[in-house]
Amino acid sequence: MTRLTPIAVEKPWGRTSLPAPFDRMRGRRIGEIWFPGPEGQRLPLLIKYLFTSEKLSVQVHPSDAQAIALGLPAGKEECWYILDAKPGARLGIGVRTRLSKARLREAALSGEIETLMQWHLAEPGMLFHIPPGTIHAIGADISLIEIQQNIDVTYRLYDYGRPRELHLAEGVDVADPSPYPPSRQTSVDPSRSAILLHAEHFTLAHITGDDMSFIPRDACLYIAPIEGRIRIGGKAISAGECALAASNAEIDLRDCARALVAWS
Repeated sequence: MTRLTPIAVEKPWGRTSLPAPFDRMRGRRIGEIWFPGPEGQRLPLLIKYLFTSEKLSVQVHPSDAQAIALGLPAGKEECWYILDAKPGARLGIGVRTRLSKARLREAALSGEIETLMQWHLAEPGMLFHIPPGTIHAIGADISLIEIQQNIDVTYRLYDYGRPRELHLAEGVDVADPSPYPPSRQTSVDPSRSAILLHAEHFTLAHITGDDMSFIPRDACLYIAPIEGRIRIGGKAISAGECALAASNAEIDLRDCARALVAWS
């Protein structure tokens, strides 16, 4: 097992007070906690925690093909697992009716895009798949875990008047301004181990108890406990940590633990 070192990232929409076990990180407006690979090693996937006090920008990510055409190494596919959310907190994913590229640009410039988006209630235990091209925005008062391709490529379409750069040309070009299919959203049963998502670039599972028969025997696993303490090859990690482990490692969840596990 390799324990990944967290990196705190300040964001204008972040929080000055975080929930445990990150509550020691005070005095800065922390929006994200990243778990990158060991020094000098770039992993295919990146695990993040996000903590919002304000709405994030309306944004979109390119696909691999679109990114490579722009001279980038890869696009960005991701998913969100909701840890906590205030009642009424929402996620903007997709648009209510399909838009033309010209209409999307017009709506982004005017700010109307916020009212044209689909807004979904965010509740603990929900999982949302965000393929490349999906127009999306995370709302305020949400804590979540994000699993994504390990590349920092984001095109902002609208940012509520904040003084940050927008990327209208690039964003409109790669966006798929369509409604969000209900099949990309699910609720996770905390008592059951199961594969949650077979995405193009990664698979995500929820594990608890002792059923891990669906995990491949030749993969590098990204393990993020969300409750309790997990022992991997005799070493323990707890909620708020993240580790890499070989899929043949001994994984012990007897301490009433459960975790998200991803592999590419």
